[in-house]
Amino acid sequence: MLNTAICIPLAVAAPCPDIEVVFARGTGEQAGVGWVGQSFVDSLRSKVGGRSVGVYAVNYPANYDFSKSASAGAADASAHVQYMAANCPATRMVLGGMSQGSGVIDLITMSQRTVWFFTPVPMPPEVADHVASVAVFANPSRTYAGLGPLAAISPLYGPKAIDLCATGDPVCSNGTNLFAHFMYPFNGMVSQAATFATSRL
Repeated sequence: MLNTAICIPLAVAAPCPDIEVVFARGTGEQAGVGWVGQSFVDSLRSKVGGRSVGVYAVNYPANYDFSKSASAGAADASAHVQYMAANCPATRMVLGGMSQGSGVIDLITMSQRTVWFFTPVPMPPEVADHVASVAVFANPSRTYAGLGPLAAISPLYGPKAIDLCATGDPVCSNGTNLFAHFMYPFNGMVSQAATFATSRL
């Protein structure tokens, strides 16, 4: 009688990456990190040498019900960032967002105060030690919420943030060039943000 070995695969947790990008896509984009997010991840990977880069796409509707949508994104992003800080303490995180996604990142990194109908959900202060940098594009908080760039509204994360707004982009400025809102991967700003993030890793 032949003995047949039966191999049972074991569940093995994925190792913690050297770098984890947590990115919230813009309004109307399909699930994932979005086109600006993917461009940012690709640019960052090209700059960090052999270090491993994990990617987490914030799970949220990204629809036009901005209050509920951004709040849901903030809850999901906050939970993931805190999970990574607790379970992968050596991983350096890079937070990012595009358009409404930038607002999601604002909500988890700004100080506690109600803005319009949005209530920030700031993370415990010690989590900031695990976040190397923040990169947001077309941040609506600059205009619609009247707050200014992330550096002005977040004592903990502002000094490690780059908040980019293309000239004429009506979402983050008083401009009227809607085309500018779609140019971040092509106008040098994605590469600029990736260079900034890399310098802080």
